[in-house]
Amino acid sequence: MELNDIIFYIFGAITALSALYIMLTKNILYAAFALILTFIGVAGIYVFLGAEFIAVTQILVYVGGILILLVFGIMLTNRLSGKKVISSAYNKIMGFIVAGGLFAILLKGILEANFSALGWIDKSKFSDSSIPAFGLTLMTDYVLVFEIIGVLLLLALIGAVRIAGNVRKEGEDGV
Repeated sequence: MELNDIIFYIFGAITALSALYIMLTKNILYAAFALILTFIGVAGIYVFLGAEFIAVTQILVYVGGILILLVFGIMLTNRLSGKKVISSAYNKIMGFIVAGGLFAILLKGILEANFSALGWIDKSKFSDSSIPAFGLTLMTDYVLVFEIIGVLLLLALIGAVRIAGNVRKEGEDGV
């Protein structure tokens, strides 16, 4: 076994174990932190599969944006109510049912799909030069969109902190 294979299996094990922890834990905050580890493990697998752009996008979008906002929201919710946020057994059972149904649908679709009949797969020839061109287009033609999204996320975080501060002050005054 080569070193690359060992590292690939380590990323696979990290991803699987953290996903298992998400499934078995009752504390939603710990599950969100384990989800960060799962996303990083998936990004590592993408790197070993030769999809570096998808790995970086995975880290930037999911870990850097969505999941940090999720953790921030859970921490604010936990702080406001004073109670721990835990998941119930009913939620886990429903999660298993929904996940199993989605898995069955996706598996059926994959097994019945005829990927060789798709014309765009043969026509697309990806090379290393397409990624820099894509990045250049993204950061020149669409840079305003990214700036607006960044400002909106910043305003949402500032608003959440402001609301949490107001609720805490009202609770201290007895109002």
